[in-house]
Amino acid sequence: MPVFFVKFFLELEMQKFKSVDKLVNQLKPTEPVYCIRRDSINIASKFFQNKFPGKILYAVKTNPHPLVLKTIVESGINDFDIASIKEVEAIRSVSPDAKCSYMHTVKSKESITEAYFKYNIKTFSIDTKDELIKILNSTNQAKDLELFVRVAVSNEHAEIDLSKKFGAQTSEAIGLYRLTKQYAKKIGLSFHVGSQCMHPISYSKGINEIKYIIKKTKIVPDVINIGGGFPTIYPDLVPQTLDSYFEEIKNALNKLKLEKKPEIICEPGRAIVAESGSTIVRVNLRKKQKLYINDGTYGTLFDAGVPNIVYPSRLITSGRIISKKLTSFDFYGPTCDSMDYMKGPFILPNNIKEGDYIELGQLGAYGLTFRTQFNGYYSDSIYEVCDNPIMTMYDKETNKEFLVA
Repeated sequence: MPVFFVKFFLELEMQKFKSVDKLVNQLKPTEPVYCIRRDSINIASKFFQNKFPGKILYAVKTNPHPLVLKTIVESGINDFDIASIKEVEAIRSVSPDAKCSYMHTVKSKESITEAYFKYNIKTFSIDTKDELIKILNSTNQAKDLELFVRVAVSNEHAEIDLSKKFGAQTSEAIGLYRLTKQYAKKIGLSFHVGSQCMHPISYSKGINEIKYIIKKTKIVPDVINIGGGFPTIYPDLVPQTLDSYFEEIKNALNKLKLEKKPEIICEPGRAIVAESGSTIVRVNLRKKQKLYINDGTYGTLFDAGVPNIVYPSRLITSGRIISKKLTSFDFYGPTCDSMDYMKGPFILPNNIKEGDYIELGQLGAYGLTFRTQFNGYYSDSIYEVCDNPIMTMYDKETNKEFLVA
């Protein structure tokens, strides 16, 4: 992703349109267009801040666009989960006093040194003894570190499994936790249930693992980090309410029965920004139920490929008669690679044709970060819009959820 941060931080202001339809009618874009809705970010951010029983760290990797980060800071979140020095730079360019926590469990010694000495980052995550030693050596045996031991937990209810790459098995985490306690000013335990977690029980299972480690070591953590994984809504993935997730978490935490209650933090990304973004694509060709569009898996639509996430879609009308008959379509992107394929199904009017525009929603999460310049196809046309997203979990008027448990 060579242009990950190239243009993101040059300018925060951008052209604004009242709606996606007005944007298309005025610009008639020939390349893909990405849209940002600040209102959606505010609503989701406030919901988390009001309902989650602890502190919110926004996961920067989900969407690092400066307008998104600026909106999140203005909404009241000034703590961030970062995984690279570039993400630190992105945050500090928007909020110089933001607290950044380096929650990637595998870091280069150069990154650790720069994070600690240049950016005053004291919070790091580990899942091995080697990483602990690396952090200590790279910070000159610093005495003011806040260190998290990440525990591997089941990702059985997640659409994207993260458990194979990160986290120490509980049996290993016990010894690592004891060792880390000796070198940390503040000690924490963390886990991650996987991306787009579709059942709240995953969080209580993770907290039960934490409970077991506390029981075995008799070391109460200063902080418990329950990670991210909070879901958003897609046409074929309708989760329970976020309220039900928070209740599951609260009940599990109460069962820890600790005299001194640890600080609780989480790292949401998708659930806060997914609804805020959408991509406008144009149909280049129709082959029966296959639509060839001008963006794809090498652009903002990566998640529609291998993970096969189905984005909500709608035809942007231009005054012509639209068929009431709906048809399931597959999408192919613009590159010459046959893997540039999105199975869908994407439900659209049957008379859709070449030259038509389609809005694809729920792309505020990972849409921008996964873009490449493969085959020379790349668009950095980004605008702000003020209309509602195609799908939402939230009531704009009350800041409550539409969904019921």
